[in-house]
Amino acid sequence: MSEVIDCGENPALASGPGRKTSRRNLAVFVESRGFTGFIIAVIVINAITLGLETSERAVNAAGPLLYFLDRAALIIFTLEIALRLIAHRARFFSGGWNIFDFVIVTASWIPAAGAFSVLRAMRILRVLRLISVVPQMRKIISALFSALPGMGSIIAVLLLVFYVSAVMATQLFGNEFPQWFGSVGASMYSLFQVMTLESWSMGMVRPIMEVYPNAWAFFVPFLIITSFTVLNLFIALMVNSMQTVHAEDRQFAVEAQEMAHEDRVQLLESITDMRNELLLLQQQLGAHR
Repeated sequence: MSEVIDCGENPALASGPGRKTSRRNLAVFVESRGFTGFIIAVIVINAITLGLETSERAVNAAGPLLYFLDRAALIIFTLEIALRLIAHRARFFSGGWNIFDFVIVTASWIPAAGAFSVLRAMRILRVLRLISVVPQMRKIISALFSALPGMGSIIAVLLLVFYVSAVMATQLFGNEFPQWFGSVGASMYSLFQVMTLESWSMGMVRPIMEVYPNAWAFFVPFLIITSFTVLNLFIALMVNSMQTVHAEDRQFAVEAQEMAHEDRVQLLESITDMRNELLLLQQQLGAHR
């Protein structure tokens, strides 16, 4: 006597493995290259339309079209986030980049009127989603965040050099050039201009040297320390962080390959054992017959 099981009358049987398979297929789809490329194209088009909205001529010529493209891009982004939420469920919020995308898209739905009118200008932040979509950009940002502790130490040293130099410059040049070095704050700003190499020679140092001929002995070492040495330290720190991120990625890839190789070896061993058991079973059946 056979019993027929109707999955349509049993939601637990109908929705258990089937839902997992559907979510797995959906996760593969949203992470595929084609879908990612489509989202990148939408982000680029949305960036162009947002830029055109700042042009009065473009708005007069194609204002409704620009508004339509902007809303269409927002709807596509929302559907993308919804698909990712369905595919990954609670695990969606375990990734920092996913949270970043969710906040950007959610904030775009807040009405840009009244007290929230500033959010209209914040729509351009959607373009930053390129960082979360493109893996190479994510690596750069990851390297930047990993370099922040070291940057903090370099900035602390730089501020110390600035403060000492500002006090010295105020005492040396403050009487004759109060517009640049009349106070410690003004001196720090003027020294910052010197560090950026913005008209530091003809606009500042040479006029000072007309009154203080030996002023170069102060500004040249300051410029070498701040503009060249510290800049190279920042570059070296970023390069080291990038190398660390790439090394971690390579290590992860090697570990994944090793795990895959071990799984293949175990699978082959299991298949071999099953084959031997089948042969033994066939021999026992033949002897029994």
